[in-house]
Amino acid sequence: MKLNYSPSSPFVRKVHVLALELGLADQIELVQTEGTPLASDATRVAANPLGKIPSLERPDGPTLYDSRVICQYLNTLAQGRMYPEAHLWETLTLEATAEGIMDAGVLMVYETRCRPEDMVYAPWVEAQWEKISRALDVLEGRWMSHLHGPLDAGQVGVACALGYLDLRHGARDWRAGRPSLAAWEGKFAQRDSMVQT
Repeated sequence: MKLNYSPSSPFVRKVHVLALELGLADQIELVQTEGTPLASDATRVAANPLGKIPSLERPDGPTLYDSRVICQYLNTLAQGRMYPEAHLWETLTLEATAEGIMDAGVLMVYETRCRPEDMVYAPWVEAQWEKISRALDVLEGRWMSHLHGPLDAGQVGVACALGYLDLRHGARDWRAGRPSLAAWEGKFAQRDSMVQT
């Protein structure tokens, strides 16, 4: 299998972490691609008409894209427990929350990188941060018992989303006022799969 990736993508990291946790990483070749929302790399477009990463080329069918689709495929392939039947809807909801945080964080970066400085719309950037902040508050207030439970795709997604906030939006200090989430992230970040990625 080949995973088209960019090293700073939180969506790619989520797939990579999950592959490591499932013991599948050695079966996946990482293929670095370049591109921006304004100029998609030909390799990305060939694998995914949307020009987004990650995409997973596989020998037994068409290329898969969207990190959630790839993660479910890898989990099925490994007969894993990353989407446990006992709390499937909670896992999927937590994973969707993490994806939303990543989406908003990436859009904030694109707004300042892809637009001329005089066209950057600060209220829009702040609106994206408000989405992130609300999601973080919900994680702190409602999801800590799940985050402390058995490992699943929701936890992997949240950890990768928080790591991306540190990478690109560290000055905003997402940990302020969220001691439980900050403590959980500090421990989760020490997992081998997180350290390797």
